[in-house]
Amino acid sequence: IRDHCVTGVQTCALPILPNYQSITAQNHIPSALVSVCDINHAMMCVGQDRALDRGYVGMDDTGGIEWICGDAEKLPIPDSSMNAYTIAYGLRNVSDIPGALAEARRVLKPGGRFFCLEFSHVVLPGLEQLYEAYSFQILPRVGAVVAGDREAYQYLAESIRRFPKQSALEALMREAGFSRVKHTNLSGGITAIHTGRRL
Repeated sequence: IRDHCVTGVQTCALPILPNYQSITAQNHIPSALVSVCDINHAMMCVGQDRALDRGYVGMDDTGGIEWICGDAEKLPIPDSSMNAYTIAYGLRNVSDIPGALAEARRVLKPGGRFFCLEFSHVVLPGLEQLYEAYSFQILPRVGAVVAGDREAYQYLAESIRRFPKQSALEALMREAGFSRVKHTNLSGGITAIHTGRRL
């Protein structure tokens, strides 16, 4: 029986896998498998190249990485099959956040854990105005100069502004059926980690 974790983006999978394999070995679980699911096939190819560069060539008896092209709102993953679900800087980009949260809960086994790292809303007095000015005035200009893509960085700032505040996302997680919901602000709320369990 494989100990199974699904992650939404390749930047999560590669740091997670060695730690996950270590934890499963300590608990005498025969193997650890991380499933990477991304809707963008080109991004998956980039992730596969990075995995190969780090020596992960696929799956074997000790686990590895499984690559799945799929939508966070309609995961091609069986019910109650995952021990953990992580998504980093991806929930903000789905069109139906409640639907994506419900899908995350659906694929988790009872007791499974949900982790979401996402840009959020500043909670430190004074920092909010500075961050707003940076996001809407400086960041798009930097994107235009460095990446030649002002619009992508403008979209980034706008999508962060539209994303639910920490307490609102916690409420959506509870509505999706998660328990033990909480969040931890990082950098004064510029980003936050939201966690929950399927009980």
